[in-house]
Amino acid sequence: MSEAAERESMDYDVVIVGAGPAGLSAAIRLKQLAAEKDQELSVCVLEKGSEVGAHILSGAVIDPSALNALLPNWKDLGAPVETQVREDRFYYLGHSGAVRIPNVLLPPLMSNHGNYIVSLGNLCRWLATQAEAMGVEIYPGFAAAEVAYGSNGEVVGVITGDMGVARDGHHKDSYTPGMLLKGKYTLFAEGARGSLTKSLRQRFELEKDCDVQKFGIGLKELWELAPGKHRRGLVLHSMGWPLDSRTGGGLFMYHFGDNLCAVGFVVHLNYANPYLSPFDEFQRVKHHPLIKPYLEGGKRLSYGARAITEGGFQSVPKLSFPGGALIGCAAGLVNVPRIKGTHNAMASGMMAAEAAFAALAEGRTHDALTAYEDAYRHSAVYKDLKRVRNVKPLWSRFGTLAGVVLGGFDMWTNQLLGLSLMGTLRHAKADYASLKLASQARKIEYPKPDGIISFDKLSSVFLSNTNHEEDQPVHLQLKDPTIPIRVNLPEYAEPAQRYCPAGVYEVINEPSGPRFQINAQNCVHCKTCDIKDPSQNINWVPPEGGGGPNYPNM
Repeated sequence: MSEAAERESMDYDVVIVGAGPAGLSAAIRLKQLAAEKDQELSVCVLEKGSEVGAHILSGAVIDPSALNALLPNWKDLGAPVETQVREDRFYYLGHSGAVRIPNVLLPPLMSNHGNYIVSLGNLCRWLATQAEAMGVEIYPGFAAAEVAYGSNGEVVGVITGDMGVARDGHHKDSYTPGMLLKGKYTLFAEGARGSLTKSLRQRFELEKDCDVQKFGIGLKELWELAPGKHRRGLVLHSMGWPLDSRTGGGLFMYHFGDNLCAVGFVVHLNYANPYLSPFDEFQRVKHHPLIKPYLEGGKRLSYGARAITEGGFQSVPKLSFPGGALIGCAAGLVNVPRIKGTHNAMASGMMAAEAAFAALAEGRTHDALTAYEDAYRHSAVYKDLKRVRNVKPLWSRFGTLAGVVLGGFDMWTNQLLGLSLMGTLRHAKADYASLKLASQARKIEYPKPDGIISFDKLSSVFLSNTNHEEDQPVHLQLKDPTIPIRVNLPEYAEPAQRYCPAGVYEVINEPSGPRFQINAQNCVHCKTCDIKDPSQNINWVPPEGGGGPNYPNM
């Protein structure tokens, strides 16, 4: 706290890091409780994106249960939640054909009846207006760069990143030191693989009693379909081709709004082949005979990518610690087979808010919100995750066909009997440890994009509206700058060239030998490099506030 004490500071009852669905739901619930008790309560939300929603990317089909609980009159308030799901289709893809999986074989929890197709970014923008109307202070463009600790090691707030620091570290004329935002409680809603969340997990040993977290990478494009191609309310999912049977993932296609279609692809990051490129697999699947006809004559409007937490029930860490708590995807509350996490994120934010409000009412500060932990264990979120807990481990162990069949059986037993005959299966190892050596893997030759249905990385990044102040320290930090060429290139063919969906990492062949280049300007903040680098040599930290993608309608 010695350095932090010299900074300008502001005091709040609750500080929330991240203006996603979890953080905004927590802020709204805190203000609702304060209004019910006729009490004053100061709440601040920090958002590293240039505006609320700028960094939000999700499919998204949402279960409205949490929204109903938070704001029961959301329809009257004009929430951008308008396209109800009308039809569910599930397919297993082969190279040139597809088999539709009958809906009757799917457990009821997989049904999207009553759910809505939305732009999650626009929903968060709307939630922010509701929060601000209640008196929540929201500060976009400010990245929380450091956790502030008290004399007893408790979390007492966060410090925002310095502005105006040059690439070589010197202070430019525009230099402004970051601020210390003090909170009696601080809620971390950074999303998947947040930099502060990662440090908190280590400092407080939050993962000591749970499995390692698992991740996927989700890539998404927003399309405007040609007249006659749009099927408003259609939800289509597929698995199988172009991924091999040992690589998990699949495609989604959601028709919503006026001729809009969210097209996306998820690859589980425990894949083994270092030559695999999630971006190029996504471009390839769009040419499948089932998918391509929808896109022909259409126009691609936007592109983005981000990591997804996939560990589920077994990987949920300890949620509270002295002075703070993890909520939303920072806690890893995504239901993988349902491909949904928004309802759980919002519910967790509400539970944490209720625990923090009760603690403040008792005059407590900076202790662990154990009531939040208790509420989670008795919540619908806990039940939601527990009944699908074996789907991901089964898929990882037995591959797509056998794993998904076994996962479906396990979900049915949970549905009908309230238990799993398999108990609780464990996640074996971290995703980075799953890569084979390049010498043991098959090279993958990807087709050249046609610029109509499939595209290259750089034109895709352009559509993400990604921008960073160029003269600033590189936010993709190498612990050892020699490892990419000395270790990763000869052993793994330097997979950063391929797992990054934005062309950030390149190996440049020069007369003096290969050189590793980081194009940090391209970074869409997906965090895949922080997760998948086989040497765990890349540390993603927030760039200057406001940098990164600016996703419209994503």
